[in-house]
Amino acid sequence: MERSRPRGIVIIAILMIISGIISVIIGLSSLVVGLALSGVSELELPGFAAIFIGVGAFTLALGIATLIVSWGLLKGKGWAWLLTVIIAIISIIGSIVSIASGSIWHIILLIIYGAIVYYMFRPDVKAYFGRATIPK
Repeated sequence: MERSRPRGIVIIAILMIISGIISVIIGLSSLVVGLALSGVSELELPGFAAIFIGVGAFTLALGIATLIVSWGLLKGKGWAWLLTVIIAIISIIGSIVSIASGSIWHIILLIIYGAIVYYMFRPDVKAYFGRATIPK
């Protein structure tokens, strides 16, 4: 019996795909800038170039991981459910810290990630990922 994919999972996966593509582009751009800066000896800013390279590599890896997780969400993989919940909880904590430091934008992110956590624990969503069964 084939499991029916919940619509919300498609929406979350699409948002993650968009986020992943943006992260890959930003990561590659930062790597290129960092590598370009490392070759300019007149600036004498090797630490600055290293920061760009480090941030670029991290952002690129994060973007690739996000694309992999979004694929897992669409395929109903249990590990994708777990990683999505972990990422959302970490993002909630980060949003709370950012709100406390005065960043109002993170209230919206807090609401979005809170909704994702709530949604991921719905019985039909958990069942899609093989994390629960729905009685018939």
